[in-house]
Amino acid sequence: MSSLSNRLGVAAVIAFVGGPLLAHLQVLAALRGFVLFALGGLLGLITLIVGLIGLVRSGFAAVRSGVLTGLVLTAVFVLSAARGRNVPRINDITTDTADPPKFVRAPSLDANKGRDMSYPGESFAQQQRQGYPTLAGLRMPGSPDDVFKRVETVAQQHENWELTRVDPSVRALEGVATTRLFRFQDDFVVEVRPQDGGSVVQMRSKSRDGKGDVGANAARIEGLFAELK
Repeated sequence: MSSLSNRLGVAAVIAFVGGPLLAHLQVLAALRGFVLFALGGLLGLITLIVGLIGLVRSGFAAVRSGVLTGLVLTAVFVLSAARGRNVPRINDITTDTADPPKFVRAPSLDANKGRDMSYPGESFAQQQRQGYPTLAGLRMPGSPDDVFKRVETVAQQHENWELTRVDPSVRALEGVATTRLFRFQDDFVVEVRPQDGGSVVQMRSKSRDGKGDVGANAARIEGLFAELK
């Protein structure tokens, strides 16, 4: 049990650390790196279980390394997974579910070829309303043209955002946001529309990988709106 626990612990650490590292260095695709990370978390749990069994049979000293490794990895993995516990399992978030901003440039990017970039519709809208009941467009004073200039300035300051389309004629911009650790890439579009003598900023953010986003797209929208405020 001691030998098995230690070997499992080593494998768990390699997967747990190697997944994010290889994804960040772009040796592995982001999703594959995340799968390897999740495998490390699972192996950590197995290591903990095997170590606890060994503890009963052989005492703590014999399996100390495996138990501690399994405990730490399991705790970190559970805390990481808990981030997405209370958010809907959807990956396309918009501030206007009735008239969501449309991707114009994104469908022509190589990574999106063959993907349906249209908004999924009422099924996503209903889940979004339940999960993010306060998410809505940002009303701002000033003309749409002036507000769009502010939006463009703020968007250009994000080091992990690459703008792929800026169209002042329709006051819309698009870009690709890259997450810091796993290097996941999400497409986003922002439109500034006239409303009640002022302006309203509408945004949509869509993940390229996975069925859920653990709240990343909504956080991106809320972050931009906070900066604009």
